[in-house]
Amino acid sequence: MSLIKSISGIRGTIGGNPGDNLTPLDIVKFTAAYAVWLKSQSANNNKVVVGRDGRMSGEMVQNIVVSTLSSMGIDVLNVGLSTTPTVEMAVVFEQAAGGIILTASHNPKEWNALKLLNGQGEFISGEAGKKILEIAEKEDFDFVGVDKLGKITYKDDALTMHIDAILNYPLVNAEAIAAKGFRVVVDAINSSGAIAVPELLLKLGLKQENIIVLNEKITGNFAHNPEPLPQHLTGLCSEVVKQKAHLGIAVDPDVDRLCFVCEDGSLFGEEYTLVAVADYVLKHRKGNTVSNLSSTRALRDVTEQHGGSYMPSAVGEVNVVNKMKETNAVIGGEGNGGVIVPDLHNGRDALIGIALFLSFLAEENISVKKLKSRYPSYFISKNKITLEKGTDVNTIFEKIKSKYKNNPINTEDGLKIEFDKDWVHLRTSNTEPIIRIYSESNFETTAENIAKRIMGDIKELL
Repeated sequence: MSLIKSISGIRGTIGGNPGDNLTPLDIVKFTAAYAVWLKSQSANNNKVVVGRDGRMSGEMVQNIVVSTLSSMGIDVLNVGLSTTPTVEMAVVFEQAAGGIILTASHNPKEWNALKLLNGQGEFISGEAGKKILEIAEKEDFDFVGVDKLGKITYKDDALTMHIDAILNYPLVNAEAIAAKGFRVVVDAINSSGAIAVPELLLKLGLKQENIIVLNEKITGNFAHNPEPLPQHLTGLCSEVVKQKAHLGIAVDPDVDRLCFVCEDGSLFGEEYTLVAVADYVLKHRKGNTVSNLSSTRALRDVTEQHGGSYMPSAVGEVNVVNKMKETNAVIGGEGNGGVIVPDLHNGRDALIGIALFLSFLAEENISVKKLKSRYPSYFISKNKITLEKGTDVNTIFEKIKSKYKNNPINTEDGLKIEFDKDWVHLRTSNTEPIIRIYSESNFETTAENIAKRIMGDIKELL
C-alpha cells in the first residue's frame, strides 16, 4: 500500500495508516492545503468544482473533500459522478477558482486520488503543487467559523454542457456520423464512461440499438485491469466481431484516455488514437502538434505531411499543455490515448476524441482497419531497470549522452536519443526507483534490440 505525493495532487490506496495510505485524515489535510493556496490566488473567487469517477471509494472521498472545502470557507459546486474532462470544462463554464477531480485514472480499484485544477480548468503548475505540499506538511491552515462556512451546490448538468460543447465544435460532423449508421461496442469499465460515452453517441446520431455497452454497471469493481492496454481488452475485441460492429471504443475510469478496436477485432493501437485525430484536424486546420517524448513518431510524420511542425514535450499532461501554448499547436496529447483539443479545453478528453474520430470515418467513408493502414507502422518497446538506493542517475545519463554524442539528443525530460527514424527515451520514474526505457522502430525486433543495447550500457555503468 502506498501514498504518493506529487506536484499535481495526491494518490494512494484506501485504508490503513495516515501518512502511508490515502486515509480520511490525509484527504482532509491535502484538501485544506489546496484551499489555502486557492485563497492566496484570488480573494474574490472561492468557488471550486468537485467531481469523481465511478470507483468504489469515490462517494466517501467526495463527501470528505466537499465538507473540508466548506469548512475552509470555500463554496463548492458538486457535480457528483463525472469525468475528468467534464470537471475541467465545468471550472471554465462556472468561472470557478479551481477544481478537484477524484480519480486514480487507470489505477486498480483500491486506489483513489485528488487531482487539482487551477482557474483555467488545467492541472496546477509544478510551482503551485510544491506550495500546496509545503502547506500540507506544515498543516498551515485555519478552518472558518460557523457563519463563514462555504455553500454546497449540486449541479447535475455538467456532462450535458460538456457534450453540447463538443457537438458545437466546428470539426465535429454529427450529420455525417448519423448518416453512417455506425454500430459500436463500448467498454465502460464499470465507471463514468458508462454514462458519458453512450450519451455522447446518442447525441451524435447513433441509434440506441447500435450502442452495445460492456461493463456498464457503475460499481467501481472493475471487470478487468482498468488501463486500456491490449492484454486488458480481449473481451472488447471479441465482442466487436460477435456484434458485427464498425468499431470498439475503450476508455479508462475517468474518461480521459481513449483507444479503438477495428471491425475485425484487431486493435487500432492507443498510440494511434492521437495520430488519427490529429490527421483529421490537420486536414481542416493547418498548424502544429505536440506529444510527449515517449509517444510515437507517427504524429511527427503526419504533421509534416500536412505542412505543420511537430514539437515534443516532457512527459506529463501539464508539460504537453505548456508546450502546446508555446507553439500554438492546434492538436496535441499523449501516446497513451490522450487527445487534447486546445480550443475546446486544455485537457485530455476521450469524448471529443470519439466525436472527431467518428467524424473522420464518416467524412472519408472508410473503415477503421483501412484508416489504420494509412499510417506508418511503428512498434514501441517498453522496459525498465530497477535502481539501487542512492544511484546517481545523472552521471549515468551524462555518460550515455557522451557515448552517443554524434546522434540527435533531447535532454528536456531524461534523455532521448534518435537513430534516424528510430529512437530511445530514458527517464526516471516520479514514483518508483526505476529508469524507464522506451524505444521505437518500424520493426519490433529493432525496437527491442535498441532497448537491449541501452539497457546493457546502463547495467555496465551500474
